[in-house]
Amino acid sequence: MNTHVSTAGSSKRIGFISTRFHGTDGVTLEARKWAHLLRDLGHSCYWMAGLLDVPPESGQEVPLAHFNHPEVAEVQSRMFGVASRPRAVTNQIQSIKERLKDELYRFIEQFQIEVLLPENILAIPMHVPLGLAMTEVIVESTIPVIAHHHDFAWERERFTLNAVNDYLQSAFPPLLYGMEHVVINSMQQKELARRLGIPSQIIPNVLDFETLPPGIDDYNRDLRREIGLRDDDWFILQPTRVVPRKGIEHAIELVRRLKDPRAKLVISHPGGDEGNAYLAMLHDRIEDAGIEVRFIADRVGNVRGKNGAGQKVYTLSDVYPHADLVTYPSHYEGFGNAFLEAIYFGKPVVVNMYAVYARDIDPLGFKTVEMTQLVTREVVEQVRALLHDQSMREAWAKTNYHLGLQHFSYAVARRKLAGRLANLFGEGV
Repeated sequence: MNTHVSTAGSSKRIGFISTRFHGTDGVTLEARKWAHLLRDLGHSCYWMAGLLDVPPESGQEVPLAHFNHPEVAEVQSRMFGVASRPRAVTNQIQSIKERLKDELYRFIEQFQIEVLLPENILAIPMHVPLGLAMTEVIVESTIPVIAHHHDFAWERERFTLNAVNDYLQSAFPPLLYGMEHVVINSMQQKELARRLGIPSQIIPNVLDFETLPPGIDDYNRDLRREIGLRDDDWFILQPTRVVPRKGIEHAIELVRRLKDPRAKLVISHPGGDEGNAYLAMLHDRIEDAGIEVRFIADRVGNVRGKNGAGQKVYTLSDVYPHADLVTYPSHYEGFGNAFLEAIYFGKPVVVNMYAVYARDIDPLGFKTVEMTQLVTREVVEQVRALLHDQSMREAWAKTNYHLGLQHFSYAVARRKLAGRLANLFGEGV
């Protein structure tokens, strides 16, 4: 393949690559935002993933690139939780890698890609063959790269014991010429430099704070009724996937201790890729607590419409305006999309002091109810006071929105993205 040459001042054809660009997971949401910002800067964006929800004319869906593809899931299951791998597993990894390289080259050639933008596939080893394929294509093609890292292997306990450390060292992430590394928090930046000697730039998760949030309209006005809530109920929203690190058991405990029949917990997202044991445990906690919880993932999607049962589907932008309080008791987050969404929509937040929040967000001065792994009496009383005091909620919302605009707006990311492109091509873009 010929080396790609592009002039800095021209618009670029940028190829986003990941295991999936579909649904409301954090990587998909941030990739869509980056694409929007890059189009603002005059560039064209194209997509390749194992699961894709873009028009065919701008994307290439490759089922083998998804971490849930049966062949991929089977070989991944033999990499982690063990200390060695048989030769047959190595051969299987290499076979999948070579087929994915063919698909990557086909994508690059079909859309005449000038900049590659791997989204998280060179950071977290959810799909080791795809990371290896991506690394080799970067080396062989010399196409400039902005690698966007959201989660690293060392941040997940389940990857600690593994039989693929050779691959992790070489491709998660690789240190290559013509490659910009972007992380989403300062802890990742320091760890990436300390562990691998790789320099990086921070571009935090962002939202369009320059545009006021949508509110209640004719379409979403009936949402409370549709999910079984009354107008005077306290709509307590947990806007995350149902996975252990989200700490949803704390939200259940908070609602239990409010001891008010109006308090209803609403969980907007489905489970993740970590099995069903956590969901089963939550159902046991809910039964023991004797509270009402609504799981509404089947009613929330990327766009308004109908689900398979013919029921109305809402977006997250339809859900947030109805919430009285947002719970965000995560044990760990790479950044915190749900936190930004809550302050964007002017909602008070109960947030666990996870490390990235404590280091990068809390010092900025946001007004929140903070907890440290425990739902204490003080946390419960502060929440109860907020739910009874609309003027306090409005004052917090005003302060938080201003801080969001200052630190986590599209303008911030647009400027930093332009800088990464300028670095790749040697002059202003």
